[in-house]
Amino acid sequence: MSDQILSVFPVPEMMPPEASSRETLRGTAAVVIDVLRATTTITHALAAGATQVIPCLETEDAINTRDALRTQQPDLPVLLGGERGGVLVEGFDLGNSPEDYTQERVGGKTLIFSTTNGTRAMFRMVEADVIYLACFNNADAVAKCLVKFSKITILCAGTDRQYTEEDMLLAGMLTERLTRLSGGGYALNTYAVAAKERWDTSFPTAKRIGSEPIHPENLAQILRQSRGGKNLMQLGLGRDILAASRIHLFDLVPQMIHGQKVIVAG
Repeated sequence: MSDQILSVFPVPEMMPPEASSRETLRGTAAVVIDVLRATTTITHALAAGATQVIPCLETEDAINTRDALRTQQPDLPVLLGGERGGVLVEGFDLGNSPEDYTQERVGGKTLIFSTTNGTRAMFRMVEADVIYLACFNNADAVAKCLVKFSKITILCAGTDRQYTEEDMLLAGMLTERLTRLSGGGYALNTYAVAAKERWDTSFPTAKRIGSEPIHPENLAQILRQSRGGKNLMQLGLGRDILAASRIHLFDLVPQMIHGQKVIVAG
């Protein structure tokens, strides 16, 4: 049996109960995926110059964290970002649309962030040695960070505790990349095999292995048919799907600092 293990889980609820324990995740590189939209938005925010992102499970936690920071460091520029049910939270500065996180808006600022699905998945993996956030915008950079690890767990956020096509498609892309970069060295769990097969059937060989570019609109067509994509289309947020479909836009890899629950550009 290979001592290199790559596991994919379609939603946090599909992880075995013990997977959240320190013992099980020790020595593991964890990857959290929420293509539509949390991990995409956080990547955009850090690329635009946000100094750090503090994820929070609940909107009340986010507000309390902001207020505490303002008390402790009155000169620290702090913004609240995120969503509930896909829309801007009352009292928050920004929603969850990646392209709203511009240098002018977030550069040099601390972002406190809470979403329906993505931040919940991030907190599920806090005991891992390393936690990366992945989206299509930074997929190649994430794969290059991961290949040096022998034990990898990829967790998809899903939507309302249900499997989403867009997250598993990216999990399949990462699995394909890591399989090639490692020379086929990883033993894959059932979900990793399924995710890779889905990616392998989505595009011609040259495109899926990265030797030819995938046009954002071609990927967006697939994402619009996913559970998360349909939700965004109903909300009139189709532009976010196209933003999330730009492959290899950034070399930046957001990383949650172990033990601190703060995300920085890695």
